[in-house]
Amino acid sequence: MNVMTVLLQAGAPAGMGNGNFMWILLIAMFAIMYFFMIRPQNKKQKEIANFRKSLQVNQKVITAGGVHGIIKEINDSDIILEIASNVKIRIDKNSIFAAAADANSSQAAK
Repeated sequence: MNVMTVLLQAGAPAGMGNGNFMWILLIAMFAIMYFFMIRPQNKKQKEIANFRKSLQVNQKVITAGGVHGIIKEINDSDIILEIASNVKIRIDKNSIFAAAADANSSQAAK
């Protein structure tokens, strides 16, 4: 049984109307969703944005598609990425997912 079922079966506390009890439950559910879902997601998006702002030439990165490469040039909205010797591709800056060193260290931890 979950908490919501228990609270609904218990009924409203004495002296409190059913309408007030439902409002309190709705507000509590919104607060729980905010602290466990919305807030962490916003924090992660800010971290990714800060990472993309701090990109540097010759940094090893991984794209969202899983392509590993070294940054050779950074423009306003795109990046030139060298994926093999003398093989360069132009990708959107927003498709950079992680630094290769960070990804490799998290794989080693597993």
